[in-house]
Amino acid sequence: MKNKKTKNASGKSFNSCPVLAAVAAGLYPLLFYYSRNFTLINSWAHLVFFIAVFLICPIVLFVLANKLFTISALRKWQKYLLPFLNILVFLFLLKVCLYAGIQKKITLGILVLAVGISFFLYKYFKKFIILEFILAFIALLTLVPVIIKNVSYSSAWTEQPDAIKEVVFKQKPNVYYIQPDGYVNFSELKQGSYKIDNVAFETFLNTNNFKNYPDFRSNYASTLSSNSATFMMKHHYYNKGTSLSEALNARNIIISENPVLSAFKNNGYKTHFITERPYLLLNRPKMGYDFSNFTYAEVPYISTGLKNQKQVFSTLKNKIEEDQNTPKFFFIEIFEPGHIKNTTSASEGKKEEKENWKLKLDEANKKLIKLVKIIKQDDPEGLILIMADHGGYVGMEYAEEYLTKTQNRDKIYSMFSSNLSIYWPNQNIPEFDTKIKTSVNVFRVLFTYLSKDKKYLDNLQEDNSYIILNKDAPKGVYKYIDNSGNITFKKH
Repeated sequence: MKNKKTKNASGKSFNSCPVLAAVAAGLYPLLFYYSRNFTLINSWAHLVFFIAVFLICPIVLFVLANKLFTISALRKWQKYLLPFLNILVFLFLLKVCLYAGIQKKITLGILVLAVGISFFLYKYFKKFIILEFILAFIALLTLVPVIIKNVSYSSAWTEQPDAIKEVVFKQKPNVYYIQPDGYVNFSELKQGSYKIDNVAFETFLNTNNFKNYPDFRSNYASTLSSNSATFMMKHHYYNKGTSLSEALNARNIIISENPVLSAFKNNGYKTHFITERPYLLLNRPKMGYDFSNFTYAEVPYISTGLKNQKQVFSTLKNKIEEDQNTPKFFFIEIFEPGHIKNTTSASEGKKEEKENWKLKLDEANKKLIKLVKIIKQDDPEGLILIMADHGGYVGMEYAEEYLTKTQNRDKIYSMFSSNLSIYWPNQNIPEFDTKIKTSVNVFRVLFTYLSKDKKYLDNLQEDNSYIILNKDAPKGVYKYIDNSGNITFKKH
């Protein structure tokens, strides 16, 4: 009898700690999400949001509910309350970490599971709490190296070898950089893994006096890694392989501050970021553009950045018509054709993924035609740059296959081949445009054209393409394509 009394007293004491139960429920999901998505949420605003949602809100809920259940009518159910709330909040927050959104069926399943566990296993509540804190400690051990890598991030690679940020333009047309995600070069579309008829769109561009650049490719294999090198006009080599998915600080480089934006602003340009989806805004980088069609109030704190979408056409047209005496730079991002599905579980197979990509290519062509027509109608003297960020990965079973070493020419070019088509105003095509081979050098060549000063060509980057691997080769950064476009395999 004495032992039984001690056990009950201990259980009662533990169950009467709603703050501890709330912290246990939210701490592991919080640390887990940060360890897996740090680059998406590495802002102070995100930290405040996650502490509020994952810790403070559960504490308030648990304390108030526990106080409510002290009234006589509900007291007999109080022993089930904290176990129920703990399991419910713990599993729901984990679901939020894994799947952005509500997912009604999963949420209902969590509710039923929480009821069952709390009713039949409430006596083991203390063990649940201990397990949740153990999981939180393990997640913390995983998170610490991630934080260290980001805190110790070196921006040395961003330093320019010359004063290109202070370049002075001798001609100031409006510049439109349209980026269709994953749009492969016309030359690669005719061969390799693609063999797709895209003559109609190619003819449209030729009719509108665009110059296409065959065999053009990106230097990196993902949107963030490619764009950060493009806007910085420098190689980052995936920051020596510290991240498998992206270059560190990429969104801040693309959106907040880079030599391309600085050069345009220093020459009196008003800068515009117009995008279909807020993917580049997820970690709320400081807005370096004068205008963005998404405000941060429209960007969820927990999101992939790919679901909420806006059309870009009316915004572009309105912004072209504003301040017509002020030169403008536009970065316009559309998300077709994109690349094949990321994971083996999501993939529909090599053949079906190619067919899906072809459908998205048609959508991309329709959008690009509409954008070009708007620009040509309202600004016939504008310089239009259509440049993709990377390839479509067609020919692979799934996109994350890129992590596995290959020397298959078609697979490698499927990753890196990207379209580049430029409308040079009045067909004034510079003779040095032959130096445009990869995206890292495009803006340096463009600034040479606008400034009429060839000295900026002295510091062109190497036209190598790099990949980061962790399967069938020691983890690291490798050169896959050399300056001449040859397949190679050299660890950087």
